[in-house]
Amino acid sequence: MATYTPMIQQYLKIKADYQDAFLFFRLGDFYEMFFQDALKASQELEITLTSRDGGGDERIPMCGVPYHSAPNYIEQLVEKGYKVAICEQTEDPKHAKGVVRREVVQLITPGTVMDGKGIHDKENNYISSVTYFDQQFGLALSDLTTGENLVALCSSFDELLNEIYSVGTKEVVISADFSEEWKKQIVERCQATLSYEEQTTPKNFQDIFIHLQDGRLQQTFGRLLSYLERTQKRSLDHLQKVNVYYLHHSLKIDLYSKRNLELTETIRSKGKKGSLLWLLDETKTAMGGRMLKQWVDKPLVNREQIEARLSMVETFLANYFEREDLRNLLKEVYDLERLAGRVAFGNVNARDLVQLKKSLQQVPSIDELCQSLQNEHFLSERLDACDDLTKLLDVAIVENPPLSVKEGNIIKDGFNSQLDQYRDASRNGKTWIAQLEQQERQKTGIKSLKIGYNRVFGYYIEVTKANLHLLEEGLYERKQTLTNAERFITPELKEKETLILEAEEKIVELEYQLFVDIREQVKDYIPRLQKLAKRLSELDVLQCFATISENRHYTKPIFSHSGELIIKDGRHPVVEKVLDAQEYVPNDCVFNDERKMLLITGPNMSGKSTYMRQVALTAILAQIGCYVPASEAVLPIFDQIFTRIGAADDLISGQSTFMVEMLEAKNAITHATSQSLILFDEIGRGTSTYDGMALAQAIIEYIHEHIGAKTLFSTHYHELTILEEQLASLKNIHVKAIEENGKVVFLHKIEEGAADKSYGIHVAELADLPNPLIKRAKEILKVLEEGKKEPNSVEVKSVKSNEVVFDSQLSLFDENQVNIEKQHNVHAFSKKEKAALEILKTMNLLEMTPLDAMNELYKLQKKVK
Repeated sequence: MATYTPMIQQYLKIKADYQDAFLFFRLGDFYEMFFQDALKASQELEITLTSRDGGGDERIPMCGVPYHSAPNYIEQLVEKGYKVAICEQTEDPKHAKGVVRREVVQLITPGTVMDGKGIHDKENNYISSVTYFDQQFGLALSDLTTGENLVALCSSFDELLNEIYSVGTKEVVISADFSEEWKKQIVERCQATLSYEEQTTPKNFQDIFIHLQDGRLQQTFGRLLSYLERTQKRSLDHLQKVNVYYLHHSLKIDLYSKRNLELTETIRSKGKKGSLLWLLDETKTAMGGRMLKQWVDKPLVNREQIEARLSMVETFLANYFEREDLRNLLKEVYDLERLAGRVAFGNVNARDLVQLKKSLQQVPSIDELCQSLQNEHFLSERLDACDDLTKLLDVAIVENPPLSVKEGNIIKDGFNSQLDQYRDASRNGKTWIAQLEQQERQKTGIKSLKIGYNRVFGYYIEVTKANLHLLEEGLYERKQTLTNAERFITPELKEKETLILEAEEKIVELEYQLFVDIREQVKDYIPRLQKLAKRLSELDVLQCFATISENRHYTKPIFSHSGELIIKDGRHPVVEKVLDAQEYVPNDCVFNDERKMLLITGPNMSGKSTYMRQVALTAILAQIGCYVPASEAVLPIFDQIFTRIGAADDLISGQSTFMVEMLEAKNAITHATSQSLILFDEIGRGTSTYDGMALAQAIIEYIHEHIGAKTLFSTHYHELTILEEQLASLKNIHVKAIEENGKVVFLHKIEEGAADKSYGIHVAELADLPNPLIKRAKEILKVLEEGKKEPNSVEVKSVKSNEVVFDSQLSLFDENQVNIEKQHNVHAFSKKEKAALEILKTMNLLEMTPLDAMNELYKLQKKVK
């Protein structure tokens, strides 16, 4: 380091504390990066890479961005998951001895950004911390943009992973000794950036978490708060009191089920459009949109709380005009939570304060409207309009202030007497300049004479060269010669210039100071503003539920005490909206003590998966406090929902479709209770027919005998329909389809009993497979259904149609070829494979549970890999 220049040595010393971040090192009007930072940033940001002499043997790689456009570049890096340390000059270069002192003033990370494209109006931007406590995990969450803080205990790593995924946290703070395997899964499955902070409990802000009685929760949030204090280096006055939330106080839906049900994003596009959240979002405020997402992520399990929400939705439905008035008033309410956060962080501007004032001006009307509805939940507490703050902002801030807070034109006339005096001097001075211009034109007879101003010379009198002969000698003092004119000054003009410029300089300084004082006063209102924001958000979500329920003809659900489920004319809410003008075929669903499992058969594309999902979505809608898409709905309150729908490899973990299927099935079977809802779609299809059928039957029997959860189980294994005769609580239902002129017609209607056939070849025909192939498939099916031959003895034909060729020598039905390949493979077995075969021979599969069999199969697979 000694060979480098003092400035580069300073850079390296600061960079040593921020090895995992890009260091934006302020040099004049640029943020510069050096060494590896420069090489990587030039690629990521697509900016020019240069170099400079740093005193060493070789030139140092360097790149930089202008300080005024730095936010855009910082945002690009943070969106890619990087961290950026902002290093500023912290002393005046005029007074510096040697290298100007510089310090990192803020570390910007994915979890701590306050604005920009990465911050979505209707989504929280959580940063979290995790602490491991002997089989349990502490999880703390904080949204710096709103000041919201949460903390919870998770009983397992899977539960922790589910929570991190659910809230969408972008950054997780952990200790340095955290398990490498756990870190890998957090990064891969939750797409989160990892940061490190050792366990401390900071003295500052203890009042926001000192009430936590569990020391583990205090430690977990303490880690997060320590990290925020160390990296942000600014006021965090807007941080709210930490709320403890308990996972069993909400409907548990694991990350696979949330993905399968498409609650907040779709499986294909990963976007909001097409999800349940997209359907529901009729909120009028950003903070209402965030609360709606929180409610969808965490449906209630407390009957009293659910019915309180439904009661308020019912009130809004019964009062259409009041609801429309509320919607119009909420349109004028800005994001109070994030405005409060910007005030505390010190990056609020005058336009933000005008938005705050306009929002608060709507509150009295909203409060009066709520009181008129005569619902006990609206009458329980009045809305706090923060009248004093509204008055302060009204008399202090102009209606259309500039974006910058350091250029003046922010404070209204009459707010501050000293400011008024400066403005009077400035305005009168400019008036005097205008009058002087007229007087000099009359005195000299030069109509084109003008008085101008620039920053170099100040005020001047300008006369064109064509009119110079009209001036008396010595009338003005020559100041500057131009190509076509001369510029002059007078002692009187310079005196007025001093007065005007001093007044304007003092105006800007005083206005900024007054703005800072107002901002500090607004800080005192932050807790009240945050409380008001919560109340307005709740009103927004409830009116949204009422609007959706009315527009889409939903009905109020009734909750049963006996556990029965009766849905009449149920619809899939999202599919119904997508179909729009097309008619959606409604279906009933009934569960009771004699009917706890429904085995669903029917052709592909007929609507089995849609039917299963709509039952789950109906339950979720009811438990967030919304009406449901049905003509009648009697529902239990579920504690958990599990789904196994769709086929997908987990390439990150190296797991096949079938292994993912089995793991998801295991999750449901392990954790479900009699109060749970299970949706299983085509279990067992990822393996051989007999294996799949055996597993499917064993899973059905296990759920029926040992769990008793309400279960929808769709299958193509028609052989399983006989279980209705063997299992008391299982009933067969099917999706109706008819065959007309050799073509299948899907009726999308659920009926009692088993389907008569699968119509698989008809579906293949709809997919426009080649006609010779379809014809051959029908021939083979006919032979198989007549029971004349086993599949491997069906006569093999060579079928040609354009380029579609099936070679009989490569056919799976060529028994001789299969036997030859089997013999060849035996001789080619490795030692590992032979050992696995020996283990397999000794297994007593008939005495194993499905889960035991799956686990043993998994172990064998690992042995031979």
